[in-house]
Amino acid sequence: MIKQSYEEIIELEAERQKHNVELIASENFPSKRVLDAAGSILTNKYAEGYSGKRYYGGCQFIDMIETKAIEDACTLFNCKYANVQPHCGSSANQAVYKALLQHGDTVMGMDLGAGGHLTHGHKMSFSGQDYNIVSYGVDENGIIDIEEFTKKLNEYNPKMVIIGASSYSRSIDYKKFRDIIEEYAKNHNGDKPYYMVDMAHVAGLIAAGVHPTPIPYADVITSTTHKTLRGPRGGLILTNSEEIIKKINKAVFPGIQGGPLEHIIAAKGICFEEANTEEFKAYGKQIIKNANAFANEFVKAGWKVISGGTDNHMFVLDVYGSIGVTGKQAEEELDKIHITLNKNQIPNDELPPLKSSGVRIGTPAMTTKGWKEDKFIELAKIMMDYLNECKNETQEQNREKYINKVEELISK
Repeated sequence: MIKQSYEEIIELEAERQKHNVELIASENFPSKRVLDAAGSILTNKYAEGYSGKRYYGGCQFIDMIETKAIEDACTLFNCKYANVQPHCGSSANQAVYKALLQHGDTVMGMDLGAGGHLTHGHKMSFSGQDYNIVSYGVDENGIIDIEEFTKKLNEYNPKMVIIGASSYSRSIDYKKFRDIIEEYAKNHNGDKPYYMVDMAHVAGLIAAGVHPTPIPYADVITSTTHKTLRGPRGGLILTNSEEIIKKINKAVFPGIQGGPLEHIIAAKGICFEEANTEEFKAYGKQIIKNANAFANEFVKAGWKVISGGTDNHMFVLDVYGSIGVTGKQAEEELDKIHITLNKNQIPNDELPPLKSSGVRIGTPAMTTKGWKEDKFIELAKIMMDYLNECKNETQEQNREKYINKVEELISK
């Protein structure tokens, strides 16, 4: 039985976050404004429905908050319509499926092992269970296979295609996929699938202007508000279509959710506001500089980085192919020297998901803490040295040395 109080456990987690190098690509450190809003008295208020059309009284100020958050989201991403109510990215994706498709419709999504997300068609997700999924992947260089995508689009005639990933390190040309879909339509009497982009991982980079934007090209865009956007944990849906936003709004409420989390919506609005600054643009540029320097250090040492490097905030390192250590081993051992990351499958991985051949590595969180390229280069050397100790089974007698190295790097 756990004897500590909740407050004591929260403090333990605070200490862990303070003293660990956080490399999980989907994690970040929000501002105090965001945290204050997320923990505010807005959590007290029920507000089913939308601004001006609530099922509860006393929502005049809640309406102001949600309307402002929508306005700030649209301003930040230069689009016409937004739904800020989804509780998470998976809920946002589920709402799009529900709004635009019928049960059993064919959907094309990126294979999980190639870098996609569970909600892009994995058999254990609602997406893979409720819809007919056709997966596309990456070529031998770890780049999205455009030829395979085009071939499958014409062969399977999906009702929707999903572009976007959770562990893909290269820039995505959203216009190219729109052009492929438009060409497809010419050969199918003008009929074309809905074009959905899941930009959850790169939303902050798009906001900062350092990654291509899908807004002018996609029919509907989903995102989370944490990760690179550095907000609270939550979801977001954007579109330029009035017809689609009406369907989306009905799918979110009452389709898949009840009362919105207005304290989180306020925190989302603050993160949109914060992301629309010159300071955030500089932050986005530094994230990419750091990721590039970090990945290149492994490449120079002869380690296998999927797709050979990165254009964004993350990369996947094939530790099993590099030195024979599984992703699970790497995750667990690096955590013992205060480096946090997650195991991750690589394309065509021969190991099961809970072991995996790779680890996913991201720079947003430590960039928030002020790290520049030099620290990430030094960290890469520490990680490679320690993982080689793990390969040689000498890590236990040398672990304290590496803990000290990490602590020294954090305190610099």
